[in-house]
Amino acid sequence: MEIMRVVRDLVTTKRNFWLAAKALRVVEDHQGNLSVALDPIGCKPGDFVVTIGISAARIAAGNPKITTDMTIGGIIDSWSEAEWRT
Repeated sequence: MEIMRVVRDLVTTKRNFWLAAKALRVVEDHQGNLSVALDPIGCKPGDFVVTIGISAARIAAGNPKITTDMTIGGIIDSWSEAEWRT
C-alpha cells in the first residue's frame, strides 16, 4: 500500500469489458511520479488516498476479473503536504 494524491480524472473512449463502468484516476506519489488507479470509492482531485497494488488491487476492486494493478482503497481524512513530501 502507498499514500498517493489524486491529480485528475482519466477519461477513455474504449475500455475492457470489466472496466466499463469503473472510474479511473491519475494519481501522484510523493516523488511526483504519475500512475493510473481504479477508483471504486469516488475520490476527487486533491484527495490523499491509500492505493493497493498488484493482485490485491483486483480483490480491492470488488471483482478479481477486473484487469487492474492499482486500486484506491480509501481516502485519508487528515494528511498534510508536508507529511507527504518527506
